Amino acid sequence: QVQLVESGGGLVQPGGSLRLSCAASRSMDIMGWYRQAPGKQRELVAEAPRGGRTNYADAVKGRFTISRDNAKNTVYLQMNSLKSEDTAVYYCNARLFFATKYYWGQGTQVTVSS
Repeated sequence: QVQLVESGGGLVQPGGSLRLSCAASRSMDIMGWYRQAPGKQRELVAEAPRGGRTNYADAVKGRFTISRDNAKNTVYLQMNSLKSEDTAVYYCNARLFFATKYYWGQGTQVTVSS
């Protein structure tokens, strides 16, 4: 079993920034972030494969940056120029290459509001 512990959510004004962190209990090949807004399906925000190219949802390209510290088994999501439509619960995700099992964090609320 893999545990993912998230931190960094909160309330921010439009145009502001937040940084999310997610620490895994072991090394994982792919780490990323998903989000789920009320009444909507969970969607990919960004993911960072070990040694591979990062991938972003179109809605966050140019505003969000994903990075990982493999020595700490940690993935970060730097969110800039936040918009009200970014409001959602953000979930950390991790999996191994060629595996079908996804591991999820507990979720952290991000609210963008004035």
